[in-house]
Amino acid sequence: MTSRCEWATGNDLMTEYHDTEWGVASHNDRHLFEMLVLEGSQAGLSWQTILNKRVGYRRAFADFDLATVAGYGASDIERLVGDAGIVRHRGKIEATISNAGTALAIQKEFGSLDAYLWGLAGDEPRRNARTKLSEIPATTDVSESMSKALRKRGFRFVGPTTIYAFMQATGMVNDHIVTCFRYDEV
Repeated sequence: MTSRCEWATGNDLMTEYHDTEWGVASHNDRHLFEMLVLEGSQAGLSWQTILNKRVGYRRAFADFDLATVAGYGASDIERLVGDAGIVRHRGKIEATISNAGTALAIQKEFGSLDAYLWGLAGDEPRRNARTKLSEIPATTDVSESMSKALRKRGFRFVGPTTIYAFMQATGMVNDHIVTCFRYDEV
């Protein structure tokens, strides 16, 4: 039997996400924006809920095309508030649209969202050596400073806990437990 992080067992969607994506270093602006949106949308909800709605998010937010999402207006917000395929929280929807515009400005200034975000994270993945799930913190000094920098630029729904989850999801940190088969792979 394959040993994996305990949070990823018992549900096929969670297992697939864990086994193929979580902790893999991402340098794709569209994927990084998607994960910022999904992690921000997860606030107050389970990750399972967000994974169940991921296809709906991709459809609703033009596969996370920054220019398209940044151009959404009031009628789009109303349409999205009624879309059962996503979390219908007006504040989170408005934040996604606003955050797309902020991400475009970052691309213009830094060349890519990737360069900016990975620069905040120290440019290299951090490899932790956790032996059990309870050792994984909700925040770190890096997630605190990244959250502060993002909020200063106008991003919303990017608190330190959300940002640490984002860092884990996009491979900025490897928080697979050491006995997990993915620990050495990522």
